[in-house]
Amino acid sequence: MYKIKLVQENPKVGDIQGNLDLAKSYISEAKKKNIDMIIFSEMFLTGYPPEDLLLREDFLRASERCSLELQALSKDISIVIGCPSREEENIYNSALFFQKGKLAKNYKKQILPNYKEFDEKRYFQKGESHEILEDGDLKFGISICEDIWDEKYIKEIFHQDIDLLINISASPFTIDKKSLREEMLCNYFTDFKKPIIYVNQVGGQDELVFDGSSLVIDSKDSVKRLKSFEIDEVIIGVDKKNITSNLKQDSVSRIGEISDIYQALVLGTRDYVQKNNFKGILIGSSGGIDSALTAAIASDALGPEKVNTVMMPFKYTADMSIEDAQQLAENLGFKHEVIPISEMFKAFKSSLDAKLTPKESDKTEENLQSRCRGVTLMALSNNLGYLVLTTGNKSEAAVGYSTLYGDTAGGFSVLRDVYKTTVYDLAKYRNSLGEVIPQRIIDREPSAELSEDQKDSDSLPTYDLLDPIIEAYVEDDKTKKEIIDSGFNSEDVKKVIDLINFNEYKRRQVPLGIKISARNFGKDRRYPITNYWKNNI
Repeated sequence: MYKIKLVQENPKVGDIQGNLDLAKSYISEAKKKNIDMIIFSEMFLTGYPPEDLLLREDFLRASERCSLELQALSKDISIVIGCPSREEENIYNSALFFQKGKLAKNYKKQILPNYKEFDEKRYFQKGESHEILEDGDLKFGISICEDIWDEKYIKEIFHQDIDLLINISASPFTIDKKSLREEMLCNYFTDFKKPIIYVNQVGGQDELVFDGSSLVIDSKDSVKRLKSFEIDEVIIGVDKKNITSNLKQDSVSRIGEISDIYQALVLGTRDYVQKNNFKGILIGSSGGIDSALTAAIASDALGPEKVNTVMMPFKYTADMSIEDAQQLAENLGFKHEVIPISEMFKAFKSSLDAKLTPKESDKTEENLQSRCRGVTLMALSNNLGYLVLTTGNKSEAAVGYSTLYGDTAGGFSVLRDVYKTTVYDLAKYRNSLGEVIPQRIIDREPSAELSEDQKDSDSLPTYDLLDPIIEAYVEDDKTKKEIIDSGFNSEDVKKVIDLINFNEYKRRQVPLGIKISARNFGKDRRYPITNYWKNNI
């Protein structure tokens, strides 16, 4: 029986030596168990995506040097690993196959994604030919990530003389992607009757989260899954007729959508903080649902000892908000402080009064409250060396329901791609694991508490109406007419679309955050700020 080890790991972008050392440790353990082949994920040596690091000569030379070290280790074990390779002036996204101390094959990725978060054509040239890896009497087709999503490529590779297909990936998480990916691979097995090994990266990298969820689809048409959102490994046995492993079929249960989202947010937060060497995190706690969920995610990601929250009340802050923020901290076990902003607000206001034009209805005072809180948090951040997590969600970002340099002040936005309705679902999910978010926070009507008896619904449609309109316009590119025709009030639709279009300038200035949707604000949706087309939509 030919034995293969699949490695689902969390390589760090740019830490080429560290990633090499990590690979070496797995190879060393594999040799002790007489493993025939070990497989790592796409661009493992450099981490993915390396972006413009690929334009640096010293970066490419370091990758080449480290790949040579792996070659030397392959005398008694075959190694498949992803990394960049060069031929003349061209750079390729490659899967290197080291065997018997030599580079036996260099497969160059043929289908380069160039949409949404992907821009591989900026860096790589596409490969032109399939490569077949041979070891003993087995023949392996090799592919890299996007290759398997291309129908033409799949037909060509499966019609080669291969015993099974290997795919190494760095495939980021988005809602429903896991199930779509698995369904697609299962359909390939049904069509071509060839086993499939799928090895995906895991971990957070800036706004992207990689879910792992590696798969083995064997000749019995069964699916064996590695863990989602965790480092994992497995040894499988392969012969011409079958694949065996120490994984049971469906050994890792299918995880529901909300659970997946929550795990993605936890992993993305943990890796962003830890990989960037922040001492801990700081959150402005309002007693509302967004800051409560952000604090729960942060606590689960890093432990309560690394979380500090600050309540910054003003005259419009309800007693229940102060009480609920305190109760949340006690439930989760992190440090919580109360710093009133009244005196700071008065100082700012008195300095500005002579310069401000009096108005009957004005947002200046409301926004000044928020900016007092932003100044407070950033001062504490400087003093403690803690990263400030902003707490705004996708619904608010879409319509500009936020204050620049106020509640948008911070370094990372956990909920940036999460709709408000999903925020409530996530809070309920977290409480199902153990009640930590006070129920009153979930039940009460949302409010920014910047004026007397203020409610979000005073300025916006209710979130159960707002979120579908945003999704239709932002993610599905539907026109105003199409959205109205689907049953929404015309005035609501016009108002929401106008707000989305106008507030692009705000969204460009807020911290990056974790991507979970098919189309987030940022890499996925890049609308010009100065844009006259918006007037025609």
